[in-house]
Amino acid sequence: MPKLYSAKQVLSALKRAGFSEISQRGSHIKLVKNKPGATLVVIVPNHKEIALGTFRSILRQADLSKGELEKLVK
Repeated sequence: MPKLYSAKQVLSALKRAGFSEISQRGSHIKLVKNKPGATLVVIVPNHKEIALGTFRSILRQADLSKGELEKLVK
């Protein structure tokens, strides 16, 4: 089974990648990053373990590969 990350780990990695937290509604945290020609918006559920499908969706929204995110996770 693949390693599951916590919301805390994913949020920390995304902030290192240039995202900033803009709002929270319930257990979902919204982050944003401005890129030339686009604004990336990522929603991260504040859970102890993020499900694999949700994790893949976060990577797609953040325009990051799994390897890039793993380098940013401490």
